[in-house]
Amino acid sequence: MMSESSVEFCPVPQEQQPIYEYQQMQDSWFSGWATLEYVDYGKKLSWVGFWGLVLASPIAAASFHPFEYPIQFVICSVLGSCFVLTLVLSRLYVGWVYIRDRLNDHKIFYEESGWYDGQVWLKPTNMLNRDRLIVTYEIAPILQRLRRSFWIVGGLVLISGLGWLIVG
Repeated sequence: MMSESSVEFCPVPQEQQPIYEYQQMQDSWFSGWATLEYVDYGKKLSWVGFWGLVLASPIAAASFHPFEYPIQFVICSVLGSCFVLTLVLSRLYVGWVYIRDRLNDHKIFYEESGWYDGQVWLKPTNMLNRDRLIVTYEIAPILQRLRRSFWIVGGLVLISGLGWLIVG
């Protein structure tokens, strides 16, 4: 990862360095989901989808009684679950895009002691190259995975909408 010598000449506090933020993101309980193996990542999203379904079903039941309008009830429940999944995926995506942008930028904005004394430090070439390699080989695949997940959720919404048109 990062050698001790590369930290010595950097005036940016460690917790504000993009590489440190990237490592924190990887180790985070929630943001780390995007770095999991496909099966584990799928399990996490399925778990969110299940709880989204549990949350959306009573709301759907208030509009469409499950025994009178079972298909409409299921479609509304699935759409509610997709909404919850979209919120979770959006939060993951925004976080990883922020880290990508911080690593990709040729300068680091940081605060020395508070909001009133912000500074900008230009990254040396070797640090910029390292950070851009991390973006290319580590973060770009994560963002691609999240975009694919959005497409899958969008497909579920589309199928649900088509189902609604057929039944309604």
